[in-house]
Amino acid sequence: MNDIEIDEVATPTLSEPVLIEGLPGVGHVGKLAAEHLLEEFDGELVRRVHSTAFPPQVNVDGDGVGELTCAEFHAVETDGTDLLVLTGDHQAGTNEGHYRLTSAFLDVAEEFGATRAFALGGVPTGELIEEYTVLGAVTDATLIEELEEADVEFRPDEPAGGIVGVSGLILGLGGRRGFEAACLMGETSGYLVDPKSARAVLETLESLLDFEVDYASLEDRAEEMEEVIGKIREMQEGPSVPDDELRYIG
Repeated sequence: MNDIEIDEVATPTLSEPVLIEGLPGVGHVGKLAAEHLLEEFDGELVRRVHSTAFPPQVNVDGDGVGELTCAEFHAVETDGTDLLVLTGDHQAGTNEGHYRLTSAFLDVAEEFGATRAFALGGVPTGELIEEYTVLGAVTDATLIEELEEADVEFRPDEPAGGIVGVSGLILGLGGRRGFEAACLMGETSGYLVDPKSARAVLETLESLLDFEVDYASLEDRAEEMEEVIGKIREMQEGPSVPDDELRYIG
């Protein structure tokens, strides 16, 4: 096969759609958020993107049928804004692959008439957190005010080390093409899949794009993760020992 091959599955008419990217990353925040949008709005598959930059792998369905791993675009019509949602199970395995794939993703977005883009992801804090802040980065400073009104924070030199992978290149390459692009990054420990951070990012996106989404299924996943986090905290704190049982050993 060629380095990149794009299968045309459907070509619906969308009105000035906004590209939403949610590929795997820190805490799977972006992927969880994108997949929740597809579940809640019943997105229509429109493109499959295959690439030799992805791992040499097939995904096997419930019937035992293997399909070559890929990234997918789904068309989503909300009450507010049409969306073109990009998600998948993998990112590229090489630097060149990231650039080539992101360029192909932007080609598809332009084909559907998109001129705005939001890359969704997580930013690691290195510790378990209670309050989930969403950090932002943009292609142009003129976009900052709108995002700050949606409670997105902009901090000097954060995230440390910059934004890597497709989310970063959506800004870098998208900005060179004239896209108005922003990256929304939910704070997350970085240790676990984080549905709460994904919800924080989606709530910000709701405010910016004027749509509403139900969070019941995401809340169920968050409760499951809370049980895991509770066990981790117990392990970190260790068993309590009464003072009169403490002994010096040396």
